[in-house]
Amino acid sequence: MNGFRKGLFAIIIAIALPIAQADAAGSTFDGTWNVRISSSSETCGNGATVAIGINNGQIASSSAAVTASGRVADAGSINVTLSTGVKHAVGSGRLSGTSGSGTWRGTMCSGTWTAERM
Repeated sequence: MNGFRKGLFAIIIAIALPIAQADAAGSTFDGTWNVRISSSSETCGNGATVAIGINNGQIASSSAAVTASGRVADAGSINVTLSTGVKHAVGSGRLSGTSGSGTWRGTMCSGTWTAERM
């Protein structure tokens, strides 16, 4: 029975270790980020800054006025949706270290975004 327990323990460790490593890699970008949204169109406004939070690779809003959702991959590629009222925009890009950038598109507007970790 002792050999069975050792074997079972080894199997549990072999399964759990890669899962723990995947969680650690996904959390590389965890924290609060300031995202500056810009548009080249005057009708879309001059831009805005939104705070988002990332926890275990999942994006959530840090603001009551804007809803954020999406995911950051281990390598830093990001896909996010921002919503406020009936307006929404979908963005994509890349985070690296403490900064990032990408593009976004809404119903009638589009532009770029940059991000800095706070």
